[in-house]
Amino acid sequence: MASDSGRKRLLVLGAGPAQLGLLEAARKRGLFTIVVDRNPAAAGFALADRRAIMSNEDERGIDRLAAAERIDGVIAPGIDWPVGIAARVAAKRGIPHPLEPAVGVLAVSKARQRERFDAAGVPQPHWQIVSEPVPGLPFPCVVKAPDRQGQRGLSVVRDERELTAALETAIEASRTASAVVEELVDGPELTVNAFSIDGELYPLTVTDRITAEPPAFGVALAHVWPAEANAGAAVEVVRQAVEALGIRNGPTYTQVRIAPDGPKVMELAARLGGGHDAELCEAALCVDLNALALASALGEEMSPPEPRPRVGGACTVFLVPPPGELLRLDGIEDAQRSEGVVTVRVYRRPGFRFGKLRIGADRAGAVQAVGESRTEAYERAKAAAALIRFQTDAALV
Repeated sequence: MASDSGRKRLLVLGAGPAQLGLLEAARKRGLFTIVVDRNPAAAGFALADRRAIMSNEDERGIDRLAAAERIDGVIAPGIDWPVGIAARVAAKRGIPHPLEPAVGVLAVSKARQRERFDAAGVPQPHWQIVSEPVPGLPFPCVVKAPDRQGQRGLSVVRDERELTAALETAIEASRTASAVVEELVDGPELTVNAFSIDGELYPLTVTDRITAEPPAFGVALAHVWPAEANAGAAVEVVRQAVEALGIRNGPTYTQVRIAPDGPKVMELAARLGGGHDAELCEAALCVDLNALALASALGEEMSPPEPRPRVGGACTVFLVPPPGELLRLDGIEDAQRSEGVVTVRVYRRPGFRFGKLRIGADRAGAVQAVGESRTEAYERAKAAAALIRFQTDAALV
């Protein structure tokens, strides 16, 4: 149903850094956006036509809002749990959506995904669900909450002495009072961003995922395109995983680790990546992944994407600030003027207090750059990021 002004009405779940690119694309297209976030200072609210200050996990509240606003579509870019909510709300309201509700349930549960992958023979780490320490767990291993993202509740456990604390952390973060324990897979990590139309998977950017060391295990510091090796093998296991979950339409974001015995699917999300992956795709391949996601959320007919590399390399480097209260921020304009830089994003304003890097939400922004090669793009992005200076009170001590 279109609004009186003729603008289609889109409900967007989330107004944080992970949603900025999609909200910019929606404004560019002229959609009327109703944006949900519990943080009244969320940066994405500046791009909203109407804002709703509530949790993007408040399913009843979101459903009431969807009915009152007579929406044409609903989308949850860059965040996991609301993906299932969006699918259920769309079904209840009788509006198009790329995911069936049952698929949405699979998409937001690491445990249910792993069960489906086992049944379909998709390569993945050895895993089990536990609620307390049990004999025979592998070491080293990774312990995580089965229904969280962004490294919340995640720990690397090297020996039995560390297990109890790691399980407590994961279970506390979990919605189901349980934890996933899986083998620690060695090898480089790749991210596969893809889009499906009527059951056909179209792989787009395959990037090397540069990650932090523990205690920030798994936090991405950079995405570098194109992947240096194993892109084709990663795409094939992603194709198997997407089919196993029954995802026929919309974007997918999948992390794959290249183990000595071959690629393994670590996590799959039925959404746009939360680290500005869609913008990197457009810079690298001339494919507007945000626009595709919008069209899919509104039930519009789409043509298959046609990647056309415009550069030899593209990169996203995330900004890691020093701990403490942010007093001053310098160098943004210099970074923006740097050669090859496409976008500079800073998520926080003075007054915000940074902790030590532990999870993805502790990052302070991102720089995206392009170059004639992946190495040149990476070096340009790092050089521009180094120009941005976060002055905190702890740094003055």
